[in-house]
Amino acid sequence: MKKLIVNLIAIIIFISGIWTGAIPQERLKIAVVPKSGTALFWKSVHSGVKLGALALGGVEVVWKASPSEDDINQQVQMVEQSIDENVSAIVLAPLDREILAAPVAKAAKKKIPVIIFDSALKGTPGKDFASYVGIDNRKAGITAGEQMSKLLNKRGNVVLLRYRSKQSNNITNREEGFLEAIGKHRGIRVIDMSHSVSGTVNEAMDESMKMAEVLKGADGVFCSYEQSTLGMLLALQKLGIAKKVVFIGFDTPAAAIEALKKGEMSALIAQDPSRMGYICMKTIVDKLRGKKIDENVDVNVQVITRENINNPDIQKVLALPGISD
Repeated sequence: MKKLIVNLIAIIIFISGIWTGAIPQERLKIAVVPKSGTALFWKSVHSGVKLGALALGGVEVVWKASPSEDDINQQVQMVEQSIDENVSAIVLAPLDREILAAPVAKAAKKKIPVIIFDSALKGTPGKDFASYVGIDNRKAGITAGEQMSKLLNKRGNVVLLRYRSKQSNNITNREEGFLEAIGKHRGIRVIDMSHSVSGTVNEAMDESMKMAEVLKGADGVFCSYEQSTLGMLLALQKLGIAKKVVFIGFDTPAAAIEALKKGEMSALIAQDPSRMGYICMKTIVDKLRGKKIDENVDVNVQVITRENINNPDIQKVLALPGISD
């Protein structure tokens, strides 16, 4: 499957090279500012961004990634630096919907279009910034809750490891969607959602171990983002109950995929970050080249299970992240 995808990529790049060679295009310099450069999710976004730049032609990508996913001030500086460098456009995954609104407004005054992706920003797409690209996080959480309800046969005790930081409405929206979905079934009871994390995998594992006794009495567990999923997985493995509970996590890091294959996880709610990165590049380049763009671009999630992991559509989601560097 990976060989097929690589061949298709080569064809796209070859054809687009002929097209852009036939019609001279202004060289575009696009700054991409993710939340960080460390998690697999952002590396996969980078993969899609680079692919988009190659396929569209005439595009230079300036990747500005912080090592930390909670350094708002550094992200503000990166956006302002991009404005000072007079880039053609900015693609931004804001760490804070309020604070990042000011530098985005500054970019707008300088006639530098901005695409917001992954996380919401205060303002209106098409007015305060060019477009929003990302998943519907509440809907993704509802999907996770429906999957949990199905696997528990609408009955059981559930633990939710929550996201602590107030920076990302995305993740809290996933959790609210999850709670909404399981709340429709009287037989499902949330026995703990008082524990929260926002840091590294090890920090998530340590916090999960603090509720060891609760986890031993749980029938289902949900984690709403990559690091918490991996931290909880380590805790469940340490406790020897990884195969005894219905465990649903978010995103597709290699360790979670392996756990899914082994039966230590029940399902993963998978975004397609490579595709998200590609769509961001296509959307902003279309904007710069005078084409009409959608103000909101929804990137759907997939539910990955042991039963469907070899499905061609699922393999497309899992195939590209490895080429991120």
